[in-house]
Amino acid sequence: MRIAFLTVTRSCKTVQRLHQSSFSSVLTPLKHQRIALHRLSSSSVSQDEKSYYITTPIFYVNASPHIGHLYSAVIADCLHRYKLLQGFKSKFATGTDEHGLKIQQAAEAAGKDPLVFCTDVSERFKHLFSCCNISHTDFIRTTEQRHREAVEHLWSVLWNNGFIYKGSYEGWYSTPDESFLTASQVGDALDPSGKEIKVSLESGHKVEWMKEENYMFRLSAFRSELLDWLSANPLAVQPERFYQDVLQWLQEDLPDLSVSRQKSRLQWGIPVPGDPEQTIYVWLDALVNYLTVAGYPDEHSQWWNVAHHIIGKDILKFHAIYWPAFLLGAGLPLPQTIHVHSHWTVGGKKMSKSLGNVVDPLERSQMFTTDGMRYFLLRQGVPDSDCDYTDAKVMKLLNAELADSLGGLLNRCTAPALNPAQIYPHFCSQSFPSEQSSGQSRAVAEDYHMLEAVKNLPAVVEQHYDTLHVYKALEAIGACVRQTNGFIQRHKPWKLDRSDCKDQRWLDTIIHVSLECLRVYGTLLQPVVPEISNKLLSRLGVRPGERSWAALMFLPKHQGVNCPFEGRALGSNSGVLFKIHETEKIVQIEIK
Repeated sequence: MRIAFLTVTRSCKTVQRLHQSSFSSVLTPLKHQRIALHRLSSSSVSQDEKSYYITTPIFYVNASPHIGHLYSAVIADCLHRYKLLQGFKSKFATGTDEHGLKIQQAAEAAGKDPLVFCTDVSERFKHLFSCCNISHTDFIRTTEQRHREAVEHLWSVLWNNGFIYKGSYEGWYSTPDESFLTASQVGDALDPSGKEIKVSLESGHKVEWMKEENYMFRLSAFRSELLDWLSANPLAVQPERFYQDVLQWLQEDLPDLSVSRQKSRLQWGIPVPGDPEQTIYVWLDALVNYLTVAGYPDEHSQWWNVAHHIIGKDILKFHAIYWPAFLLGAGLPLPQTIHVHSHWTVGGKKMSKSLGNVVDPLERSQMFTTDGMRYFLLRQGVPDSDCDYTDAKVMKLLNAELADSLGGLLNRCTAPALNPAQIYPHFCSQSFPSEQSSGQSRAVAEDYHMLEAVKNLPAVVEQHYDTLHVYKALEAIGACVRQTNGFIQRHKPWKLDRSDCKDQRWLDTIIHVSLECLRVYGTLLQPVVPEISNKLLSRLGVRPGERSWAALMFLPKHQGVNCPFEGRALGSNSGVLFKIHETEKIVQIEIK
């Protein structure tokens, strides 16, 4: 998905002035109507708060998926699963962007029909997402008929509202980027023969001066409305640094936007309604996918009123400026939140085919397991800044946090040596009273600190999941896991005398408390590592209907409430929770 703005020539500006006079008299009331509509849509969320719509960007099919694509999908999948656990009815969309000049050229180079070419690559994304447990409810392809109808309808609405007009323009054009560039986006360079050329400062691709007639979107008319939207909704773009980026862009005038290409140059796309000699530009086409999945232009309000986008930082301008402007022009509500994440580097360098450092996500998910890769990406991925990938880093993290800390805790608590009856043992309130006291209490101050941390953990995790700082949620869970391991190590239940009634009650209480901690961790980790969580909760005997957010009450016996798990048989032992990876094998793979 890509877009560009262009330098409009004097002839186009003349056309713009003519159009401006014809619609300026209605622009102000339309503006107030659109702002009111957005505020209404924002307030309507509370009326239908149990619906939630989450999207990834749709992925361009010019190459096979890489780890960055999987990262976007895993973030969205985590949020989707989390909302389902909270009782929401959640829709989760992903898919592929299949139109544009680069696809047209790639298909020609491969000697394939464009649709066949797109289908081949699109299936690779579907296969990756299936293998990595991405639970999307809709996989949209922009070559589908339902999408074409949605794009044509939105175009017609924008045209009828006076926000699309036809004009001539000239400017620097990059064929590989499918975009026109302003003078400030172009620099001087030398080609391999030493000849001076102009290149895009962002991509490095060669640009040429072009002049043609096409359709323009009146982006310049929406600058003040976009500022009003962001001012009224400071959490509309997250994290904060990206919100500030958008505000900074809006400090300057917005040039009108080219939204079509001449068919003589671009055949692979959706024709402009009423003008078959023009093809709708790939970005306007692609962005509409979010509406298509919501059901646009028919019954779409249930989902579109609660839309949340997950995007990479490289497409922020298109989602936070151009997309809202299109929606405002069509009188549609704006997204609730645009969540932005940064990129992955490899060994400190940007992934590229020329460097040979592109990480194959399918290969790595087979190497480290699906849940292992999901955990690493969400544990190490920081939305505000780029993150670095190495196989050794993955192995070190998974061994420490999943195999040793979490897996070791489960193994200790369910081992026949400590739990020969293989049940969820009984809790003794005398051994571990609700408040620290003297007498028969065996618990110490650190134990009460642990209980407080685990009791508060769901609220902490919820806050971080909601803002997509998943790494912070996993940090908090990991800290509590370490506290629970410390609790067992501190009291050494394996040294207690089983023939002594008091010792036996204390041993059972230690195991009961530890299993309760594990139940909370397993429940909270379901959006991140669904297979591992299922294995853990099944081992504890926690049934499918007992794994929701509402069932998270921690250690009810400590609060004088019956515990439904007390005395229940544990689930069957299905082996090690997470297998440790061997350093030698990883080193060999990295050397190849």
